[in-house]
Amino acid sequence: MHIDLHTHSTASDGTDTPAELVRNAAAAGLDVVALTDHDTVRGHAEAIAALPEGLTLVTGAELSCRIDGVGLHMLAYLFDPDEPELARERELVRDDRVPRAQTMVRKLQALGVPVEWEQVARIAGDGSVGRPHIATALVELGVVRTVSDAFTPEWLANGGRAYAEKHELDPFDAIRLVKAAGGVTVFAHPLAVKRGEVVPEASIARFAAAGLDGIEVDHMDHDEPTRARLRGLAKELGLLATGSSDYHGSRKTVRLGEYTTDPEIYGEITRRATGAFPVPGAGGPRPA
Repeated sequence: MHIDLHTHSTASDGTDTPAELVRNAAAAGLDVVALTDHDTVRGHAEAIAALPEGLTLVTGAELSCRIDGVGLHMLAYLFDPDEPELARERELVRDDRVPRAQTMVRKLQALGVPVEWEQVARIAGDGSVGRPHIATALVELGVVRTVSDAFTPEWLANGGRAYAEKHELDPFDAIRLVKAAGGVTVFAHPLAVKRGEVVPEASIARFAAAGLDGIEVDHMDHDEPTRARLRGLAKELGLLATGSSDYHGSRKTVRLGEYTTDPEIYGEITRRATGAFPVPGAGGPRPA
């Protein structure tokens, strides 16, 4: 059983539409895929309508959080999308994305980069605009070679020269809100140091005490020693250890299903969730 619990579509900063994403997930041999767009559930309906037979969809979102000046992402699975307090917080984060992105464009212009807001808006399309769209603009302009190369202190990394803060949840509030909405929380890529400053392990212990369910261990931004360290930490704190591609379509080189979650861990996630249930596919034939 092949399970990928972290992907993005054009509803946020991926390049596959939600329908394309689930079809591509089935073609990649996945049995379960989670759609976890940034701070939005807007892609879920389209993904469900196109879900091929044999593929199960886990509905979710990746919530933008900040603690002690450090940004982090919290994966939320199988929560009730209509729970009003969590929905209101997601809306506040989404509403801040455009002015934040415009600030970053102005900072890049001040650094001599000939980027225009119209270019970034074109790249984002109907998605929730974010740093990957600005990074794509830098690739188009030849400023950097890849999207990942834009996430450095020189450009868009946390605290970088062109970085701008946005409204973000306190992670303890995120854990509380998701739990109140019947969902499950997993701390995404917690030690992805090349993205910028990360929270200390002592904070992860505090998250666990507050009800965090798991940490994402197997991820493209964690090398083998880091994965081993996180696996040990998960065992020590009684957390679930997941694996995921963090797929963004052509915006990143990682493939769907390149990193996966153990079926027993997935089973525990579904057992803990009460806000929503995994959706079995019936929208069309599974690709050969």
